Amino acid sequence: MADTSDTRTPAQIEADIRRRREVLAETLDEIGVRVHPRTIVGDAKAKVVANVDHTLGRAYVGVNRAVSDVKARFVDEEGTPRMERIVPVALVVVGVVGLLALGSRRRKS
Repeated sequence: MADTSDTRTPAQIEADIRRRREVLAETLDEIGVRVHPRTIVGDAKAKVVANVDHTLGRAYVGVNRAVSDVKARFVDEEGTPRMERIVPVALVVVGVVGLLALGSRRRKS
């Protein structure tokens, strides 16, 4: 059985009630701040910004890696261009541009 006797004085009980009211008031104030529309919108904005920053960071790393890979194919470790790889690619690009230009001329005629 639980002991239901309370040995506190009325002044102690009142002081305890006062403390509990203060804690409850603080809790209610905190809840009010958390559910306030400005707080909710601010939290949502912060999450979106964090997600965008994370996504942009990952995209930057991916693009940087891709550029480094392409650069490594056309430049050696000392930074000297690898002509045996650059010349064939340049010829293909010139050929594609030439075909596009020729095709556009035929459409205009």
